[in-house]
Amino acid sequence: MGKNLQRGERLRPIDLARGHGLSTQAIRNYEEAGILPAGGRTPHGYRTYTSLHAGALRAFLALVPGHGHQRATSIMRAVNRGAADGAFRLIDESHAQLLDDRRTLQAVESALRDLEPTTAPEPGVESEPATVSGPGGTFIGPLAGKLGIRPATLRKWERAGLVRPRRDPRTGYRVYDEADVRDARLAHQLRRGGYLLEQIAPLIAQVRAAGGLEPLEAALGDWRDRLSTRGRAMLTGAAELEAYLRERG
Repeated sequence: MGKNLQRGERLRPIDLARGHGLSTQAIRNYEEAGILPAGGRTPHGYRTYTSLHAGALRAFLALVPGHGHQRATSIMRAVNRGAADGAFRLIDESHAQLLDDRRTLQAVESALRDLEPTTAPEPGVESEPATVSGPGGTFIGPLAGKLGIRPATLRKWERAGLVRPRRDPRTGYRVYDEADVRDARLAHQLRRGGYLLEQIAPLIAQVRAAGGLEPLEAALGDWRDRLSTRGRAMLTGAAELEAYLRERG
């Protein structure tokens, strides 16, 4: 809306709002929040705006999908008070966060590729009593040995919610079933990739919520699509912000 407006042409709040499906109150709120530069006033006290305000509104609305409402607001405030470098720093932080999210996704995908499917013992084949308690159940020592870590590490992961072994009712020992082994191996891969326990916990929760690794593939696809959408939205926001900066001149 308003791309062909003359710079000095006077606009009302409704003129800005109408093209974006907003209310006039939203326009007033944006001005008060510093998202729009201060508008003029008629002799009767009514707000008036120009094409510059229309450009600011377009820039803000284009920034929101890629940066979020709060950061888009901070970017526009910085620009409107003449602190363009501060706005660029905020934009850089959003891009850094997007890159970090992409790396996290890649780490999860790599970890999943490196995991071999775990299987329960074949019928009729007895497992070693020292290492297994029931079909597919492994004690802490053998699992730690298989992963090349200390049992204390597995206990730490348990406190962080990464693994949830049951207790053997006869001995009280921790018993890791097939899902626990899967989660421990995934946690191990991510730890080797440099991820903190608090970063790994929500990823393990996603695996559990998806019902395993295979159903998680669809979730990872959705995650990848969301990151791509966000990246493209950042490009759109950058274009509108650049146009606004040029108009501010």
